[in-house]
Amino acid sequence: MVVVLLCVFIVMGLVQVVRPQLLWKANRPLQRPFVKDYDATEPTKAGYTVARVGGVIFLAVATWMLIRHLT
Repeated sequence: MVVVLLCVFIVMGLVQVVRPQLLWKANRPLQRPFVKDYDATEPTKAGYTVARVGGVIFLAVATWMLIRHLT
């Protein structure tokens, strides 16, 4: 069960590194009560870069945890 969960985390980390826009668009329904104009709240290129850096760190930690659990 832990291995499956860590694999899901790794896939999420890969999506955040490769296409952070997909995660932002997937979270649009959660913004509905708080945001009137979705396009006005979309992150800038720098914002997506920060998301990618966070994704790399998240991916590294999730991969390390998976390796530690398998050994």
